[in-house]
Amino acid sequence: MAEQKVVAATGNTVVAEAMRQCKPDVVAAYPITPQTTIVEEFAAFVAKGRVHTEYVTVESEHSAMSACIGASAAGARVMTATSSQGLALMWEELYIASGMRLPIVMANANRALSAPINIHCDHSDVMGARDAGWIMLFAETAQEAYDNTIMAVRIAEDPDVLLPVMSCLDGFITTHSIDRISLLDDGSVASFVGERTPDRALLDVENPVTHGAFAGLGGPYLEFKKAQRDAIERSRAVVKRVGEEFAALSGRPFGVLETWGMEDAEVAVVVIGSTAGNVRHVARALRAEGRKVGVVKVRCFRPFPYAELADALSGVKAVAVMDRADSFGAEGGPLYLEVRSALYDRSDRPPVVGYVYGLGGSDVRLDLVESVFADLADVAAGAPASPAPVYLGAR
Repeated sequence: MAEQKVVAATGNTVVAEAMRQCKPDVVAAYPITPQTTIVEEFAAFVAKGRVHTEYVTVESEHSAMSACIGASAAGARVMTATSSQGLALMWEELYIASGMRLPIVMANANRALSAPINIHCDHSDVMGARDAGWIMLFAETAQEAYDNTIMAVRIAEDPDVLLPVMSCLDGFITTHSIDRISLLDDGSVASFVGERTPDRALLDVENPVTHGAFAGLGGPYLEFKKAQRDAIERSRAVVKRVGEEFAALSGRPFGVLETWGMEDAEVAVVVIGSTAGNVRHVARALRAEGRKVGVVKVRCFRPFPYAELADALSGVKAVAVMDRADSFGAEGGPLYLEVRSALYDRSDRPPVVGYVYGLGGSDVRLDLVESVFADLADVAAGAPASPAPVYLGAR
């Protein structure tokens, strides 16, 4: 294992530290709450000479991603950060980054989308971008946000992948709360991520390539999209391999799913992000009372680990899915839809109850989580499942 230093710091601080340790050639970014301190602290690293990065101050998030796309196409290692309306303003560019197969790494501080205006946590921003062709990792804690950011560089730049990666952490809950984090030494991180050695750089005049060409009627657009699909499917193995290598380096295990109590669970809650801690806390208390409950945390949302999820939920009598975003007009929230789809082909699939919770930073009280487990107990005993989505704690 590598040498590590234990610090007390916020999620944003350690994401900025991870970015510095990965030594990006270019960072183009625009501040937006609650992401702002990531780029503030990284800009300070540049100003103090602690990292030799071209830091580009831009007039908007759309421009930030545009600059990142140009720099990455030119062969640079590129990183950035955003949140909420900033991510929404990048929408057009997100698809261009993935379509051009550019290994950009971006931290996203999960925050609600307006209207009404809200600066607090939910997953509406990132779930709106879930089909943009980016690999998506979610952090429960500041430690995971640090680890995910480092792993994201390796995953994005792998020759079998070459896709952008979004490293997500919950706004204010994870971004601004002080946590206990083990930081790797600079040399170990530099060795782990290596150097970017692009074989199709736009500025390599000896080996000219085309980027962003027109593929109109009769053109190869369909084949380009299939190539993206093939690449993100290949990333499944790469994410696992990089996670195993990082675990050997850091001593911290990584899984696309992380389970608790699922060995003999009769009911289970599927959750993503910081709320996993609340759910496990309640599950431990229920286990102490003799209840066979379990928790499944999704750490890699794209590509979605549908096979692993179906296996993890095999044998349970009822499942609850907790979404911190809604998918208006659909049968439930985004995570709920993914879980139902993953279980569809299983002959032993359990009933699935969908909950939407915590929008705009609404408190995720322990009694609300307890009510989810109580509902599951009723469904497992034969009661009909409530139609999704149940708005948990709504007045």
